[in-house]
Amino acid sequence: MQGASGHILMNDFLVPSREIESRIRRLQKKLQHNNMDGMLIVQRVDLFYFSGTAQNGFLYVPAEGEPLLFIKKYLPRALKESSIKEIIDLKSMRDIPDLIMDYYGRLPASLGLEFDVLPVNDFNFYKTVLKSERYLDGSSLILDTRMIKSAWEIEQMEKTADISGKTFDYMRSIIKPGLTEMEFSGMAETYARRLGHGSYLNARNYQARAYPWHILSGKNGGMVGFLDAPASGAGTSAAFPSGAGSKPLNSNEPIMIDLGTVLNGYHTDETRMFAIGGMPDRAMKACRASIEIHNKVLDHVRPGVTVSELFNISVSEAESLGYSAQYLGPVGYKVTFIGHGIGLELTEHPVIARDRDYILEPGMVFSLEPKMVFDNEFSAGIESVFLVTETGHQLISKVPVDIFIC
Repeated sequence: MQGASGHILMNDFLVPSREIESRIRRLQKKLQHNNMDGMLIVQRVDLFYFSGTAQNGFLYVPAEGEPLLFIKKYLPRALKESSIKEIIDLKSMRDIPDLIMDYYGRLPASLGLEFDVLPVNDFNFYKTVLKSERYLDGSSLILDTRMIKSAWEIEQMEKTADISGKTFDYMRSIIKPGLTEMEFSGMAETYARRLGHGSYLNARNYQARAYPWHILSGKNGGMVGFLDAPASGAGTSAAFPSGAGSKPLNSNEPIMIDLGTVLNGYHTDETRMFAIGGMPDRAMKACRASIEIHNKVLDHVRPGVTVSELFNISVSEAESLGYSAQYLGPVGYKVTFIGHGIGLELTEHPVIARDRDYILEPGMVFSLEPKMVFDNEFSAGIESVFLVTETGHQLISKVPVDIFIC
């Protein structure tokens, strides 16, 4: 819905009850298969996925029966946002065992928790108050449930892709020499926020810095750093050494623009190469090679193929094009993936990586990013979001698969 100013209004967004019910049922089947009596969901994105609200609380999902949503703050908003039938005003975490006992008549002997993100101190506290006999890692059950997107989720990601496409068009219209990477990224982000971009990108790894403005121009594209990506860029300082920095954009240099967009919690992650005026021939050839690798991988996407097969295809194509030294980063610092699942978090299961045995299934959504780094010179690459369909793939990205000379 749009306001009179043309800005998108987000207050009417709700996750349909049928989505919540389907997600809970799928998780419960996994709990039963893994002999877990229940799971307590704490992490904010997981909580939103299974309840429809990101208010401060906990969701208890039993292996059988209706879930309980405990809300510490703020109950009126949770009641409006969530379709969970039993929503309880929680005064203290210590009340949860009694509330579970009152509702189900027993406590779970084995309780799943999100070990991949739960802080040690919180886990130790939960063990003292929840009174279960065994605590098991339920992270993979949650991530595997979230891995397959529904038609409704795919629709949300297509809406996010619309914003991303418009933002790339806007960047093409405003890019000019002299703007610093950070100035340019700020202008683009302001425009995207007017369309509904949520600004904050969700990253599951506690060490990850998920930001939308990964803009690497010229030699900054050839800067390797801490980021789990082929190149990190300069960033603003030693305190934030990745992404856009203070370097001005120049004519006739390759500019990598990697934009993360989020709308109603759903992400896209897309990269396109830009240049002002023109691009050196060596860089242009590398950019076109990245597109060839991108398209070669997509040609092989279909249910039943493993993610490692896609990774190996990309490496073979890079070698045949003469870019094995630069592909996926400089020698000694290469990343081992060419893409990742994407949805309510920027990086989700599965990762398209070497030696991973996940099999492609319809409903999986990936961000595919074959990139190469010319150490201390420039980066070249592309990134698009695609859906695995019953027979192959469908691009969710709306940005043309091309190189933009502005």
